[in-house]
Amino acid sequence: MRNFIQPGDTLTIPAPAAVASGFPVIAGSIVGIASSDAAIGAAVDVATVGVFELPKVAANNLALGAAVYWDAATSLATSTTSGNTNLGVATEAAPADTGTVRARLSGF
Repeated sequence: MRNFIQPGDTLTIPAPAAVASGFPVIAGSIVGIASSDAAIGAAVDVATVGVFELPKVAANNLALGAAVYWDAATSLATSTTSGNTNLGVATEAAPADTGTVRARLSGF
């Protein structure tokens, strides 16, 4: 194919804000996990597929397969949809007494 560019599992984009390695990056409809730290506007590799362990709101109970959202204000994964960005789904249960959730990115 002459028009193939790359698989798209990882995209190199300008960081929309200062980002830390391992934390979500949200740039319009691109949602992924930063592969390294980057200052605003600096190039950063963003994984758009895969399963990642992320810090979550400790009070949230996320069942296997539950939608996982990112609350940019708290830098925590959450079950709350309002005002937050969909990351993907929980790949295992994350009870209310835990501080992390494993989430598979939706890749959209």
